[in-house]
Amino acid sequence: MSRFSQYRIMWVLVMFDLPTDTSEDRKIASEFRKKLLKDGFRMLQFSIYVRHSFSVENAQVHIGRVKNWLPDKGEVSIMKITDKQFGMIEFFHGARKEKPLQPAKQLTLF
Repeated sequence: MSRFSQYRIMWVLVMFDLPTDTSEDRKIASEFRKKLLKDGFRMLQFSIYVRHSFSVENAQVHIGRVKNWLPDKGEVSIMKITDKQFGMIEFFHGARKEKPLQPAKQLTLF
């Protein structure tokens, strides 16, 4: 691994299936989604949230946060993919092809 490989853009996907049977379950699921949004994740689909990170280390920080928020019930999966892999996803809304999410523009200072 080159010394610059840790600086590549990564995408963190959080996929979840949480119970919503009771008002308490719905509250817990809602709080989990709110935490994801507050941490910079965006909803890709109803139970799939995505966030870009400008390095592998930064992606691990956000993955660690999500792990700290895991609800007691339900299932949560976390996937880390490269910007190139994310760019190969094809999005469809009905029969229309949509453009993929683009990383936010950010100035990096050394």
